[in-house]
Amino acid sequence: MYGKKLKELRKIEKWTQEEVAKKLGVSKQTYSHYENEQRRPSLDTIRELAAVYQVNIDDIFSDNKENKDDAKTLTPVGGELVLLPIVGKISCGNGNLAFENIEGYEPTPKEWLSSGEYFYLRANGDSMSGARIYDGDLLLIRKQPEVENGEIAAVLIGDTAYLKRVYRNGDTLVLQSENPNYPPVFCPPAETQIIGKLKMNVIKY
Repeated sequence: MYGKKLKELRKIEKWTQEEVAKKLGVSKQTYSHYENEQRRPSLDTIRELAAVYQVNIDDIFSDNKENKDDAKTLTPVGGELVLLPIVGKISCGNGNLAFENIEGYEPTPKEWLSSGEYFYLRANGDSMSGARIYDGDLLLIRKQPEVENGEIAAVLIGDTAYLKRVYRNGDTLVLQSENPNYPPVFCPPAETQIIGKLKMNVIKY
């Protein structure tokens, strides 16, 4: 039963119901209803629960007949889903990246991912329209500190992530848009950090 599994996972993490509820953005009473199976979580909440406990959706709900059909809709044939954060803001302290303002989690087929760590950003503006990347598009990023010349990467300037085509000119990074209305940006490496390579633009219809 999923309620028992949720309780077991919470005990492993040594969290209170109130702490988990806060992570989910629900009341303690609502979360308690989930553990007691007095209320059925929505699909979005199921995704959030799996993300909070860092497990696959099926690890919680696979034995629950009531949610069986819902679980199937989240698992593509021949593969598994993992939940990746959609990051609204990225900060860097002591050389370590921290994801902030996570707007949600996107179920992602494992077959899309090779080794490494992945996350999503949302495209902002029209500076990469020539590469068919438009405002609001969901972009799958593989976290890595370097890319090859001419590859599209997420680059951190201050606490803002930009998606640009990256070139090196001596010690300077040249960030090139895919729109003639935007001139290239020349950045000293000390002021810029490559945080990941664009792997996929996830287009939904």
